[in-house]
Amino acid sequence: MKILLLTVTAGYGHHATAKALADLFEQKGAETKVVDVYEYISKVVRTAISQGYLISSKYTPELYRLFYMKTSKNREKFNKMNIVKLVNTLGAFKFEHFVDNFEPDAIVCTHVLAAHLVSEMKERHMVDAPCIGVVTDYCIHPYWEDVVNMESLVTASELITHTAIKRGIPKERIQPFGIPIHPKFNRYISKEDACAQLGLNPERRTVLVMGGSMGYGNSGKLVRQITQLGLDCQILAVCGNNQRAYNRLRAFEQQYRGDCTIQVMGFVDNVEVLMSAADCIITKPGGLTVSESIAKGLPMILVNPIPGQEERNVEFLLNNGMASLVTKTFPIDDALYHLFHNPVRLHLVRESIRAIGHPDASERLVNYVITLVENRKNSFLPVKDNPQTFFPAVEQHTIT
Repeated sequence: MKILLLTVTAGYGHHATAKALADLFEQKGAETKVVDVYEYISKVVRTAISQGYLISSKYTPELYRLFYMKTSKNREKFNKMNIVKLVNTLGAFKFEHFVDNFEPDAIVCTHVLAAHLVSEMKERHMVDAPCIGVVTDYCIHPYWEDVVNMESLVTASELITHTAIKRGIPKERIQPFGIPIHPKFNRYISKEDACAQLGLNPERRTVLVMGGSMGYGNSGKLVRQITQLGLDCQILAVCGNNQRAYNRLRAFEQQYRGDCTIQVMGFVDNVEVLMSAADCIITKPGGLTVSESIAKGLPMILVNPIPGQEERNVEFLLNNGMASLVTKTFPIDDALYHLFHNPVRLHLVRESIRAIGHPDASERLVNYVITLVENRKNSFLPVKDNPQTFFPAVEQHTIT
């Protein structure tokens, strides 16, 4: 069985989701390829999208927010002037060669632009394999409703189904499996074991601070504010690839003489262990990090949301009692104080995470795709003539 996973490099989450799914497919015996479609079609377009997203969302957030809102409300107007649509139409012919050579049994798209390309190819009968789109945030991005030629659309939660239907997506195409994450986040690690691995004291509160993948936010400022709270805690500060933030935090760690213990880290590959040791996480509300935190049952304090999709993630998490949001009038020290001094609130947050989360999203999606492929191979009819054959019954997650 061959599975093609398509993504677009705009942030880290889309590629990480594709890679996590690829790993799980391979564990099930499938052959996989993860491809940035614009890396193959046009490196100029790939760079423009990647850098344009980074620059606009980081340095001109109000402009990015306005663009996101306009594309959400006025799709027809933007479709007429959408250069990506033109690139996908032209790129479909180039990418057809790649698809023909690999001969996938199914295609999974973790970015809406990749899904648009595949939908265009299916419209032109260039692709015959079942295609599944994966939304990697707790909302429905602009243009997902225009991807009309894919068999299924995977969303983060049943609670988003109502919105998706209002946006014109047929209910029968919606699969609320959750956002796929790496299976390692489903493996239980006790706080005691995680702290032992990290050299921490399991009797003390542990606060995990994670910066975004693209250098957003001010981790140094957050850590300094936490140390000023007077809370005896262990702080794990993960800076990722942000060398500037790492250097500043290391300098602060070396001169700090307070009650807190600080560990500063750069890029790490044991986030699941850090989360298992933590009592809460302070993070940007990216869909992937949020889903990993939910899988670990970790209360979230959200900071510095990117305009657009991350602001929608914040709305979902706050309205469902799963997180707190740091603002100018509700700083990080207040957020931590409220969380740790209100046991009822802390209990409700954890219960909401348990009730709404989908820690098994990757397994459900992979099993669903494998069933699609197997049913198709066992049938004499093409998908379009016998659609029910290829949409296996899925156990729905009931929120209680």
